[in-house]
Amino acid sequence: MQASLFGSLPVKKKREDDGVQALDERKMKILQAIIRNYLETGEPVGSRTISKYTDLNLSSATIRNEMADLEELGYIVQPHTSAGRIPSDKGYRLYVDQMMEEKEREVEELKGILLEKEDKMDHLLKQVAKVLAQNTNYATIISAPQLHRNKVKFIQLSRVDAGQLLAVIVIEGNVIKNNILTVEEELDDETLLKLNILLNTHLNGLSLEEINLSMITAMKQQAGIHSSIVGYVIDAVAEAIKADEDLEIYTSGTNNIFKYPELADNQKASELINTFEEKQLLNELVVDRLADENNTGIQIYIGDETPVKTMKDCSVVTATYELEEGMKGTIGIIGPKRMDYDKVVGTLKTLMHQLDELYNKRE
Repeated sequence: MQASLFGSLPVKKKREDDGVQALDERKMKILQAIIRNYLETGEPVGSRTISKYTDLNLSSATIRNEMADLEELGYIVQPHTSAGRIPSDKGYRLYVDQMMEEKEREVEELKGILLEKEDKMDHLLKQVAKVLAQNTNYATIISAPQLHRNKVKFIQLSRVDAGQLLAVIVIEGNVIKNNILTVEEELDDETLLKLNILLNTHLNGLSLEEINLSMITAMKQQAGIHSSIVGYVIDAVAEAIKADEDLEIYTSGTNNIFKYPELADNQKASELINTFEEKQLLNELVVDRLADENNTGIQIYIGDETPVKTMKDCSVVTATYELEEGMKGTIGIIGPKRMDYDKVVGTLKTLMHQLDELYNKRE
């Protein structure tokens, strides 16, 4: 039987002077295990369950003693004789305060790191495209890395105004998505914090495929009258994970095309220049490469083999580079069919290696 997380506790406005005492690491881990298990099952939690739930490697007797201390301190209660324990308001307060402090701090740190990385990566990729064009005397493209292993890292709900919530969704690769959710009623701080616990307890570490209907139903039952917000957040998570963002593609050496008579024909040159300027057709080339998850080596397209029709008189040599946590991008060199393939392939291999090294040094 699933218990409603929100039906069992009164709203608690007071945060100061609640007599909240600092717990040692062992007691805190046991308290966290009790709360998480109770959130998942809605049933009182016993020492035997906790012995399997934590990484402390403690005996049931030791855990019972610690639980007795937690009960004496007011962090957990025993609803029935011989039953397990459930969190008290005081226990929830300590748990949510620590969790939200940690999550808020992590969100801010991630935002700073991502802004820094985006700036460095943008500059780095432009330089790679430029060096590649200068070295080969052909046109070059390079796409910004895209994420291909999306799992939820954590979720944070915060109030924007009376009718709106901000859902910050962090997915694998430390990619942050912000969504504004419209709600019918203003949520107090206590309810908002409990929703954050519920969402993170169930969704952290999961891919979209792992978020099934039974899990969503259980979450909505625990959310009680706020079940619709769970639905909104699930939709936002799906949108964040599935979002087909426009690829950022950097180009260089477009004018090198005019060096080769077979590509310098007015119509051919115009089509190629438009392809590089508008970049939409270049997406086809990048997507084609990234769709092949098993091929991270060198790929050579000759004439009609390329996915880009305006390049049917060219040869295109591509490579997929990969950074940490599944971040992948494509490097491409476009030139005449009589290009120096040996030099191009050798240069690509060298630059792929250098790109990984340069990026890692900027961590």
